[in-house]
Amino acid sequence: MAIMITDECINCGACEPECPNTAIYEGGIEWTWAGGTNLKEVTLPDGTVIDANQKQKPLSDEFYYIVTEKCTECTGFHEEPQCAAVCPVDCCVDDPDHRETEEELMAKKIFLHGE
Repeated sequence: MAIMITDECINCGACEPECPNTAIYEGGIEWTWAGGTNLKEVTLPDGTVIDANQKQKPLSDEFYYIVTEKCTECTGFHEEPQCAAVCPVDCCVDDPDHRETEEELMAKKIFLHGE
């Protein structure tokens, strides 16, 4: 599964630098697939191929947010999700809408980093 940030977020920013995939962004900030990854281009679910540096719309305008497609729960990097480990208000939690196995998370890590 991926991690999500709840609306209890106090916007402290402690989580953002801890993410090895650069999947965490401040509210209102556009994100890219390339940020923190080795990706040059990405094929979207509809088959469209985009430049990985193309800016994407923010997923939240109010709070820090996690891009589910880039979140590996730190699999292949750390024993536990680092965002949850450093969050002072425990608002980095499992996302019940995005369940993934350890194998799927590792495959996502390999996709993002080519390792």
